[in-house]
Amino acid sequence: WNAHKGFCMSTLRTHKDYVKALAYARDREQVASAGLDKTIFLWDVQTLTALTASNNTVTASSLNGNKDSIYSLGMNASGTLIVSGSTEKLLRVWDPRTGNKTMKLKGHTDNVKTLLVNRDGTQVLSGSSDGTIRLWNVGQQRCIISRRMHCEAVWALQANDVWSRIFCGGRDGTVWVSDLRDPDCVRLFCKESAPVLRLLLSPDNTHLFVATTNSHVNCYNISKRLLDHCFDDALRNQCLNSPLSNNTQQPKISQQSSINTGTSAATAAHNSTTTATTPNSTAAAAATVSSAESAATTSLNNGADEPSNSTAGAGSAVENGVGEEAEELPLLERCDWAIPGGPSIRAAVILNDKRHVLTKDTDDRVAIYDILKAVKVEDLGTVDFEQEKERRNRAVFVPNWFTVDLKTGLLTIHLAEKRDEVDCFSAWVAAREAALHTPQDPASFDVKVNYGELLLKALFEHWPRTYCHEDDVEATNGEMSGHNGHHHTQPGNQYFSIPPHTPLIISEVQGRTLYRLLCSDASGDTEGVLLQETVPTWVMDVVVAKNAPKPRNKVFFFLLPHHSSGIKRDKKDRLSANDFIQIRKVQEHVIDKVLNYSGSNSNADNSSNNNANSNAPTPTPTGEDKENGAPSEDRIQLLCKDKVLDSNMDLRTVQHFIWGNSAHDLVLHYRLLK
Repeated sequence: WNAHKGFCMSTLRTHKDYVKALAYARDREQVASAGLDKTIFLWDVQTLTALTASNNTVTASSLNGNKDSIYSLGMNASGTLIVSGSTEKLLRVWDPRTGNKTMKLKGHTDNVKTLLVNRDGTQVLSGSSDGTIRLWNVGQQRCIISRRMHCEAVWALQANDVWSRIFCGGRDGTVWVSDLRDPDCVRLFCKESAPVLRLLLSPDNTHLFVATTNSHVNCYNISKRLLDHCFDDALRNQCLNSPLSNNTQQPKISQQSSINTGTSAATAAHNSTTTATTPNSTAAAAATVSSAESAATTSLNNGADEPSNSTAGAGSAVENGVGEEAEELPLLERCDWAIPGGPSIRAAVILNDKRHVLTKDTDDRVAIYDILKAVKVEDLGTVDFEQEKERRNRAVFVPNWFTVDLKTGLLTIHLAEKRDEVDCFSAWVAAREAALHTPQDPASFDVKVNYGELLLKALFEHWPRTYCHEDDVEATNGEMSGHNGHHHTQPGNQYFSIPPHTPLIISEVQGRTLYRLLCSDASGDTEGVLLQETVPTWVMDVVVAKNAPKPRNKVFFFLLPHHSSGIKRDKKDRLSANDFIQIRKVQEHVIDKVLNYSGSNSNADNSSNNNANSNAPTPTPTGEDKENGAPSEDRIQLLCKDKVLDSNMDLRTVQHFIWGNSAHDLVLHYRLLK
């Protein structure tokens, strides 16, 4: 990344699974990376900064031998020592110059989540999910100090330049400060309202930055006098009874802008495609990486700790014999200032139309998103979430065609082909119901559209492969047809486009990312080649081959005369139709086929297992019978459980909301209107 301009310079795809840790050797300009693939890679920074979109090939040396996923890395400034922590519950020490493992350090009883290495590589500090921090002497290959300050996992460590004092934070939301020269010197520095993910000391050691699962980054002014006073032997007891605080003011919010790395999210996966939207952006959908809204990063649990918004009590216990102390107040009650971040979405519900999603963020603001068009429709403010859900949910049933994920704090939408009972191509609706019809063209009212197909075409509309195809060489004359060997089709779908800055992630079924880009970047030559290699076959079939998906969901039902109609029929007609067929269409079928009012020779006796929709001609928008001139709904009523059905209702809605038993065939009754 270019940190000053906030854009991605190159993407390195060497790892085969999620990258969970980075370490930097400042003097050697070298970066180490590691993750769930159990491998450590070494990168030369100068080589990386020279990469371009057309020249992005780089060779990295690797350190192999870890048996479990790596969650933490540490490297000294001169790059002579690398330490890795993993779910093996031990530390592995490497010499990056030779690529050899030099030792294993055992002592932790759970995953090692954070590591620090001092400048000369003689000492290592580790924090673990077992709640302890340990100081290791590399030369002696043993733990020399072990302390337990947290009641939950330790996730972050920082030490001053001379390694005399350390700060540690974790899942319980507390930050502790300890003096390594005296095992009894342990104090609660501050309390956050959410789990602490990272700590960072300023170069002059006067400020501590704290990042949590909330989006703000808080900054605390570290007074040397404050810490010296607290760790002074003569005043320690007085400090415990009357903790000092040099900051009782409300925190200020910095006006300094911050670099963001994500706006929204979509994934077209190998059997999985994802879209997502940001909580504070009007343009939304499809995966992670943009340059203007809120940052989004995805993490894989894999047995490790997940953040919790609950903050545990701040008891202090020292493992080396001091024992548990009484609960104490933090040295600093509030931060001095904060770098503001955008609110993250914490709750989301898919509305019945399976197109709109209602969200609530950490500021208690409610918003409505249109998943199909990848935009925020409306910011509703601080309204009641449950009441708004009840008000906006209509009695309409559409099959699930996407799933929602809030792990990143963004609204992430996953699309997949027949996975977890969710099929991307299962949602068929009438163009009129989706507000995609042309009012001046009545024939467009009842055209059926597929939500998954429309969204996929919109996501890939900038990829030339979807609208410009190479023609095969014709046998006749041996010449290419068309102009320059190409023929063109309309990009995207015929109804709408999504914002061009919408990010797109292509991943495997298991979740490993194969490629990520902005939708508008798909027009580039390099991006086009990578898309050709990574876009799954089921997506290519729709966006490149233009093969429209076929309706798959059927509803089986019986048509019987209502007891009040006076009509008697001895035979039950069992029919089938696509689930999106409207009641108006069934009414026409009753008039034309069952009652034979249209004069047709076919009757209900041979209509067993008929398809009531689907290959029959589309009715006019008013549903009028051609001979009578009256709309079919004015001539006949359909009922289910004695409830008169609206002619605009579809069969799946009747089955879900009125019939209520999808395991048994639907039973519909009809009666003529006088």
